[in-house]
Amino acid sequence: MTPFDVERVLAELTLEEKASLTSGSDFWHTQPVERVGVPALMVTDGPHGLRKQATSSDHLGIGDSVPATCFPTAAALGSSWDVALVRRVGEALGRETRVNDVGVLLGPGVNIKRTPLCGRNFEYVSEDPVVAGEIGVALVDGIQSQGVGTSLKHFAANNQETDRLRVSADVDERTLREIYLPAFERVVTRAQPWTVMCAYNKINGTYASQDPWLLTTLLRDEWGFEGMVVSDWGAVHDRVAALAAGLDLQMPAAGTRPDDEVVAAVRAGTLDEAVLDQAVRRVLHLVARALPALGSGETFDAEAHHALAREAAAAGSVLLRNEPVEGSPLLPLDGTDGLLVVGEFARTPRYQGAGSSQVHPTRLDDALTALRAAAGADVPFEAGFTIEGGPEGDDDALLAAAVDAARTARTVVLFLGLPAPDESEGYDRPRLGLPDNQVTALAALAAVNPRIVVVLANGSAVDLPWRAHAPAILETWLGGQAGGSAVADLLTGAVSPSGRLTETIPLRLQDTPAFGNFPGEAGHVRYGEGVLVGYRWYDTRDLDVAYPFGHGLTYTSFAYDDVVAHVNGAGQDVTVDVRVTVTNTGTRAGAEVVQVYVRDPQASVLRPVRELAAFTKVALAAGERREVAFTLTARDLAYWHPGLRRWVVEGGEFVVEVGASSRDVRGEVHVDVVGEPLWGELTEMSTIAEWLAHPVGAALAGPYLALPEGAPEPDDSMQAMIQQMPIKVLLDFGFAPLTREDLDALVAAANA
Repeated sequence: MTPFDVERVLAELTLEEKASLTSGSDFWHTQPVERVGVPALMVTDGPHGLRKQATSSDHLGIGDSVPATCFPTAAALGSSWDVALVRRVGEALGRETRVNDVGVLLGPGVNIKRTPLCGRNFEYVSEDPVVAGEIGVALVDGIQSQGVGTSLKHFAANNQETDRLRVSADVDERTLREIYLPAFERVVTRAQPWTVMCAYNKINGTYASQDPWLLTTLLRDEWGFEGMVVSDWGAVHDRVAALAAGLDLQMPAAGTRPDDEVVAAVRAGTLDEAVLDQAVRRVLHLVARALPALGSGETFDAEAHHALAREAAAAGSVLLRNEPVEGSPLLPLDGTDGLLVVGEFARTPRYQGAGSSQVHPTRLDDALTALRAAAGADVPFEAGFTIEGGPEGDDDALLAAAVDAARTARTVVLFLGLPAPDESEGYDRPRLGLPDNQVTALAALAAVNPRIVVVLANGSAVDLPWRAHAPAILETWLGGQAGGSAVADLLTGAVSPSGRLTETIPLRLQDTPAFGNFPGEAGHVRYGEGVLVGYRWYDTRDLDVAYPFGHGLTYTSFAYDDVVAHVNGAGQDVTVDVRVTVTNTGTRAGAEVVQVYVRDPQASVLRPVRELAAFTKVALAAGERREVAFTLTARDLAYWHPGLRRWVVEGGEFVVEVGASSRDVRGEVHVDVVGEPLWGELTEMSTIAEWLAHPVGAALAGPYLALPEGAPEPDDSMQAMIQQMPIKVLLDFGFAPLTREDLDALVAAANA
């Protein structure tokens, strides 16, 4: 379809037509204006697969959605740490979006996993903004390479489902800048998504849809966002205020009242028509930009996309544990003779989360069928337990049958996971652990057979107090429509596991960073943990965890050698070149995720003990060596200075760590970095220590701080106390020959 001339159309629109274009025409379409040749554009859900509803607009149902490839959810895609693979998934998502005449796929979601209890964590990538940002860039680049748009969401600080439509996320700017905004910033500045979707929640008391700092000052003025801002569905409460703040499109259709309010505000002069014009211009640009890809009559290769989904599901699965039993690790399986499969999830797969992202898959593989196909023979199966919301039965009878079969089996592969009702958009998880009946089943099976492999299906971390019962644990997250075949590939050794954790698995809920501050109360949730989120919390506080961020095993081993780092430049121009040699020391091919962390042991503010700065995934044949190189920038060393309100590089010693997880550091290098001046504006309430640290203030204040002749030198404790006093105390207490006029002049001169 041919795009139209946006400026010509804008000039021909009536005020009423302009107002109408800032709202949808129904649940999934923008507003058309046929008089001037503007068609309606369809947008639809789909972070991990297209969910185009053919007839109804129930938002959450999938019954009448068109068949589409259900790729692994973001939790699994992120755990691949493979940006090239994720970009290929994005390209496939873009092709299916284009084929179905949809202009914008609503995703990806890059919100940070603040707590494992967030019901929507399966749609999000990581507890770390670097991983979330890199995976987000890959998805956006891949999808938009096909001529369709994305909608980066949910902007911002949308980290829970409880009270999500109203709750105020109360969070300081440093925490926002260092934890909750960088993934969005990385995607916006590097990939320019066609749209950004604002969140439901408030941030420090202001709805995201009506926050001018968020939608204009930060997103457009600072980051240079060029696209359109769309609301989450139902997130707008005052369209006039939202337009003024920088929102362009309210979704879904909200009737004529908001349109009438916009028209009335323009006519009354309370909303500048130029602001409305800019919003309409962005909507029109989006529609015109999407038109060339629509109506092509193209098709996509469903089998090829299913194969890609299988590859991605395997790449995102994490082998947590693989202990020796009878002299060798349980995985990969040494054949299928004597194998027993237990667990309803093996034949009734849990492959995606509930809510708006549900996809109607083109086909669905289950692990039991895939294992039988790999064996070329029947593999015995026992359900073992019932699943809430799934197949029903008598747990006692199911477990008794499974235990009886396990007594004579050589190896038991037990499929466990969270029931579908536990994880969904709209509410948070009721517990951190697996259901009691599943844990009971594991204990009973382990009592009669020590060779237990547990395969997990869940969208977010679960605690593992039972892990001693299972020598091998494979975390598959929610692996999409081909997850069953991917599990068979991993168990049999056809594919070597290469996923790594993008979220820490804690020992207890009480250990998690947001415990006590989640989900909030009285309409507010306080982000009291600050920048100590995820592994930053566990590592800085030296807390024991079940499995650390970045952890993952494979069927080979890797050695790290020759870690070197070289500093170039200084201050905001500093870079650090890092190199390390990685060797596959095992007997089979595999892939390692090389992780680079930075820590600042001399920081003047609280900083995490380590922060991920860069990573790459390296595939190596047995015995192969390869040098891997990274370049860290000033931003990788910086923190957000609350007083100066900018990123700063503090001079001094930094430690660059290279390793296989946040707690498996294989080498480190200490480097000296020349920082930048960090002093800010001095005031009468600046402390004496701050005046003395300032190159101008120290000279000016020095004469007033000198001791009278013959006065005794204060002891160390008194000096420490004086250092913390505001300089105004010298005037208030008469400690120095300082008048009000002297103090005002001192402040003015220091800041001149």
